[in-house]
Amino acid sequence: MGWLKEELVDILIKEEIISRSDIPRIVSYAKEKEIDFFDAIVALQLVDKELLTMVLAKGLRIPFLRLTKLDIDEDILKIIPVEVMKRHKIVPISVVRDVITVAMVDPWNYIAVDDLRVRANKQVAVCLTPESEFRKFLERFLKEEEGVVEDRSAEELQTLLTDFSDEEIELVSEEQEKDQDEEDIEEKMAPAVRAVNRIVEMGVELRASDIFIEPFEKRMRVRYRVDGILREVESPPRSLHEAIISRIKVLGRMDISEHRIPQDGKFRMKIGGRIVDFRISIVPSSFGEKACLRILDKGAVMLDLDNLGFHADTLERIKRCVRRPHGMFIVTGPTGSGKSTTLYSILRFIDSPEKNIITVEDPVEYQLRGINQVQVNSEVGLTFSSALRSILRQDPDIILIGEIRDHETMDIAIKAALTGHFVLTTLHTNTAPGAIVRMVNMGVEPFLITASVVGIMAQRLVRRLCDSCKEPYVMTEEMAESLRISKEYVGKTFYKPVGCKKCLGIGYRGRTNIAEIMLMSPRIIDLIAKGKEEPDIREAAIEEGMRTMREDALMKAAEGLTSIEEVFRVTAQ
Repeated sequence: MGWLKEELVDILIKEEIISRSDIPRIVSYAKEKEIDFFDAIVALQLVDKELLTMVLAKGLRIPFLRLTKLDIDEDILKIIPVEVMKRHKIVPISVVRDVITVAMVDPWNYIAVDDLRVRANKQVAVCLTPESEFRKFLERFLKEEEGVVEDRSAEELQTLLTDFSDEEIELVSEEQEKDQDEEDIEEKMAPAVRAVNRIVEMGVELRASDIFIEPFEKRMRVRYRVDGILREVESPPRSLHEAIISRIKVLGRMDISEHRIPQDGKFRMKIGGRIVDFRISIVPSSFGEKACLRILDKGAVMLDLDNLGFHADTLERIKRCVRRPHGMFIVTGPTGSGKSTTLYSILRFIDSPEKNIITVEDPVEYQLRGINQVQVNSEVGLTFSSALRSILRQDPDIILIGEIRDHETMDIAIKAALTGHFVLTTLHTNTAPGAIVRMVNMGVEPFLITASVVGIMAQRLVRRLCDSCKEPYVMTEEMAESLRISKEYVGKTFYKPVGCKKCLGIGYRGRTNIAEIMLMSPRIIDLIAKGKEEPDIREAAIEEGMRTMREDALMKAAEGLTSIEEVFRVTAQ
């Protein structure tokens, strides 16, 4: 769970494995390499992996054992497929009444424990074993027959598919009747049809935003992006990969005989009584075609500006900008940072029967009632710029441009903002002041920026702590110093993730916004006109009241909404 398990760090210090003076170096190295605090200790050669495992076992009050010294019954080993053992680094060692005991390398792999509890219908007791011991045991276990991995996975998937009922899942098509050829294909791929149904159903259950189906030489991997983090699940056997991809192509009405070039498609399914849209992207890779399914679940999206999680002062600034009769409001951030949801929520906030609102998007992610939405189609010449030219002849009051990608689109958008229209749009920059530099680099004159832009907001999404299991702790001066955060947070209560059944052992459930918003003041306008760089504009914006995303995230952490680890994962200093 990261370095905030200070009780384990205290044990390492007490055992003289590390000293308190080592902590800043370990934290810095962990952040630089994007690895766990304890993995950083091993990488810095402060302790070997086996000794660290013994210390963690002691700190967590979990038994420590050496797998290679055990003689485990073959029937017990069959409880878990070998592929699952390898993926989760877990081995069943004994079964006594309703309790199964397992040896694990990662003591925080709650997903594997929950999966085993359901699979075996027993309580799970955990022991810790070093990774070196696990690898030796697995090598010995697989020595006789390496092919057992594929066979057991296939058998297990078949059981899953037999038990699975897809009565509540149905394909919703714009065409009521299928071609006979398509029906023949689906009949031949019945196992793959059920597998795809199960994969997409699980994605909706997990509230995932994306599903990745990836082929490798000897296995196939299925991963879900849940709250911005990729999670791997137990996957179907490699032998089903081509049939699964073909099934997805049939759903998306793509060419199932084409394997050399990327293809895009979409389909709609009714899952659990509600309609869910899927966007498909398939690209060829070294070992087959990789599929990415973007889940657009309207029932899971809240398009209410007041309930997106913005702090009250940030929300007031947004509303002040978007109530303007004309001008441009820009939302920046990387893909998956919640920009579209924010813009749709703003449209809902300012929408009224007296206003003519038109959007240009690629793709149109959600249909908004009462709002005219245009889908870009570059293959027939309908680009952002050409669509905007036509839209301006429709006398719109408000225009939403999904993304400004080139100078031509930017030029039209600015002219629209200068001629009485209100324009909402997005740019891919990391900070609010950075959008100014991006616009200048796209060839926009500074005086046009200051005359058209009314506000710029940069945003990200951070995971919310699970309210059922988050654990409090008090920020010490030493911790604040090592984190390089303001001493005003010393003595305040923060929370760390723990993991429970409600959050599937992760410690987080859902996400919330963090943001920084820069308004166009006379001072900011003067700096832009003089061609000042981003640091100068940023400093002036902060002095005039802009709260940075890092500070906004720290406030959310101090309110118990997210964790310090999440703050540092998502934001930059």
